[in-house]
Amino acid sequence: MQVHHRYVKIQGHQVFYREAGPVDAPTVVLLHGFPTSSHMYRFLIPQLADRFHVVAPDYLGYGASDSPSVDEFEYSFASMASVIKDFLVELKIDRFALYIQDFGAPIGLRIATEHPEWVTAIVTQNGNAYFEGIGADYQPVLAGEPTEEHLRGAISAAATKGQYLDGEPDPSLVSPDSWLHDQTLLDRPGNDLIQFAMLRDYKTNVARYPQFHEYFRTSQVPLLAVWGNGDPIFVPAGASAFRTDLPDARIHLIDGGHFALEAHLDEIVALIRPFLSDSL
Repeated sequence: MQVHHRYVKIQGHQVFYREAGPVDAPTVVLLHGFPTSSHMYRFLIPQLADRFHVVAPDYLGYGASDSPSVDEFEYSFASMASVIKDFLVELKIDRFALYIQDFGAPIGLRIATEHPEWVTAIVTQNGNAYFEGIGADYQPVLAGEPTEEHLRGAISAAATKGQYLDGEPDPSLVSPDSWLHDQTLLDRPGNDLIQFAMLRDYKTNVARYPQFHEYFRTSQVPLLAVWGNGDPIFVPAGASAFRTDLPDARIHLIDGGHFALEAHLDEIVALIRPFLSDSL
């Protein structure tokens, strides 16, 4: 399966994206988490592209997209959602399923609340939308005011490695390439300030949770939550909470961690392919 690696200029900056599959097939947009990029979907894309048109962008400041300084670009979730929305408009994508993980959840859901007619279905893999889904140790960072110590710790090599290995019962299944790739990009000059700005802004997503819930109740969008149940950042209660507003949501807990795709690709693919086929 051929995966294309492309760039497009959005709001004056180069946005990198991966694309595969027939352009006339139903589209699936993959939105990545922190601190990674579309690289997290490198194994998933070929598993979907025989049936779907798959598009996975990198946000500004992440992966292979431009990384303007914090003086040149306002790093916030509102700005990221605006860039991705304009990216979709530029590619003429206005009908798609969303796959959201971590940061990808509030970015994707901001777009969905603005344009509910665009989104046909949602797969959330440890992509949170409920306060009870935020692990207790992470509430001061994600729902409050992170300290300098919190911020520095969040982009450390130990934290990046931990996001891949914590909660994973067999760490030998997770390639070090994953966290080493992410940490190399985090360590670029000036990237720490980008990540600090995003982490400080995360509380604005929590404030928007009621809007997300209203979107769920109003749209009754088909939703599949595939959740690594060992994730200490976004805990399993966040998966079951979707049924509060979407009674028909499908909930599946995976015996894995935050980046469950790394070790449980086959199990997750076996769940999302029939879900997407039923929903699109």
